This record gives sequence, structure tokens and C-alpha cells, in this order.
Amino acid sequence: MNVWVTEWQTPDVGLSLKVKAVLWQERTPYQELAVVDTEAYGRVLLLDGAIQTTDRDEYVYHEMITHVPLTVHPHPRRVAVIGGGDGGTIREILKHPEVEEVHLVEIDERVVEASRRFFPRIAEKLDDPRVHLHFTDGIAWVRDARNFDVILVDSTDPVGPAEGLFTPAFYASLAAALGPDGIATVQSESPFLQADLIRRIHTGMRASFAGVYLYLANVPTYPSGLWSFTLGSKGPDPGAARPGPAGMATRYWSPEVQAAAFRLPVFVQELVRAEEPAQP
Repeated sequence: MNVWVTEWQTPDVGLSLKVKAVLWQERTPYQELAVVDTEAYGRVLLLDGAIQTTDRDEYVYHEMITHVPLTVHPHPRRVAVIGGGDGGTIREILKHPEVEEVHLVEIDERVVEASRRFFPRIAEKLDDPRVHLHFTDGIAWVRDARNFDVILVDSTDPVGPAEGLFTPAFYASLAAALGPDGIATVQSESPFLQADLIRRIHTGMRASFAGVYLYLANVPTYPSGLWSFTLGSKGPDPGAARPGPAGMATRYWSPEVQAAAFRLPVFVQELVRAEEPAQP
């Protein structure tokens, strides 16, 4: 068998993976969902043809979207995740013993069900008693939320169900949903392929947050392999981040990697007027 799956990251750029087996495919009420087993990256979850997570490199994204903001906030007790139905971000959040409750807001329940079935290691903490699942629209949910310490926007690309998660109005709702030292982090795509979007996210968040900081990670199966996150803070500076819980097991994140992630290449600095964390 010589079957390949290709994610067209732009009209001119695609990533192809050799497929061993198609494990699941369905049309949910919101999107096309597929799970395939690949030679190079193990099991892969795709939504509308776009790679969301893989067995082999999922830890990079999930650790970096989670541990950076949770170590910047002084006391992260109430946390929300918008999107993130695969459960990997939840798994990482619960490595922080201070966290008392986590709310996962996922519009498509079928994503959670597929992850439980095909990615049990990623979804292993979805049944933790501290986790509250909400299968609803994240935009409306955030509009009514209040007094959260950290909100992570673990969304798909800015098309279809996720399009409204990349607007100034949504960033204003995020800020209103946070407490005095609140932090919101959003995945903000590739600086090589989505430069204009990164500029829009940065500008939109600056209207609602005291500090806005871009940081980077290497995620091999995401467009270009270089991925960005944008952190909006109502007070805490990333340069004053705590080292993280003692003995916390990670495979990519470390305090040193976190500090380096905010030191941006010149071409990324030129995309936005990036604020620099204070030097420790």
C-alpha cells in the first residue's frame, strides 16, 4: 500500500505523510475529522485536512502553550482552555499542583471522543475531577466568564469554527474574563507563512492587555515547523516566571527553553513591535 495524506498549508506548500492505515473518518456537525496511522509520526488527528496533533511531536505544542503562562502567573488556580479537545493541554495544566479547576470549552464533542479512543495518552486527564467539560461555542462562553487566572486558546487555524477566536472583540472578552493578574495565551500560527495574521493578533491583543509578548517553539508537523504563541498579560512579566513545579516531567519545555523562546529572530521582531520580557 502506498497511501499518503497531504495537508495543504498554503496553496503552494504541503506536508505529506505516508499512511499505514486510516483509523477513523467522519463528518461531524462542524468539520471533517480523520485519524490516520503514519509511518513517521504515529497516529495523526486531522480536522478539515489540517494536522492538529500527532503521537510523535504533540508534547512540544502542549507543553509550550501551557507551562509558559502557568509559570508566568504567580498563582494559577482557575484555568480555562478554549478548544483543545484532544486533551493534551489539560494533561499539561494538571502537572501544576496549584491548579484547582480547569474548564475545557470545545465546540465539537466528537473531537474529544476521537481523542479518548485513539489518543489515550494525550487524553488521559480529561476525566480528572478538576476538569469541567463544556461542549459549546468558546466565544459565547468567554463572554460570560469571570475571574480566571489563565485562559489558553488552543484553537484550530483561523477558518471555520475557529475564525471568531482571532478578533479584537474576542481578545477584549478574554481580558474581561481574567482576574487582576490574568494571562491569556493564544496559538498564533507560523511567522513564515502567516505573518499578517501574527501582526493582527499582536495589534488586537495590545488593545486589551498591559503587555503582549510573542514566543516561539519548533513543532515539526505544523506549517513551516516554526510556531508562535502570543501571551497577553494584565500584569505579570514573563521575565519573572517561576521555575515550575519541582520534578515536573517534560520533554521540550524547561525554564531555559522558556527564556530562550522569547528571544526572537530579527525577522520575527520586524513582524511586530514585540515587547521583551524583563531580564532575570
